[in-house]
Amino acid sequence: AWARRGPRGAPRSDSRTAPRHPRRYAGYKELYDAALAPGVLDAKTKELIALAIAVSKECDGRIAAHAHGAVAHGATPEEAAEAIGVTFLMNGGPATVYDARAYAAVVEFYADRKA
Repeated sequence: AWARRGPRGAPRSDSRTAPRHPRRYAGYKELYDAALAPGVLDAKTKELIALAIAVSKECDGRIAAHAHGAVAHGATPEEAAEAIGVTFLMNGGPATVYDARAYAAVVEFYADRKA
């Protein structure tokens, strides 16, 4: 499935260089966890925001990661579609390519969660 393997079959791994740069990845993990930790906004909302940003940045790896995170925190495909839709305002035409990828990833993870 696309969200697990990527649009051209590439594995979804951001950490192949992690062993060479352990401090950088440890720092990134700490930042990642802090940014997505529940606060005034809950984790689901933060994951939906991150998903929309990933679409705007045209980043397949982050789309998959935050689609999974949003669903894991209870987001529905409808909620994701609405969040993704905001990217049209900020990113115009290119968002129409990446929004489909993001929505497909959410639907895939949502179906897995419901199974």
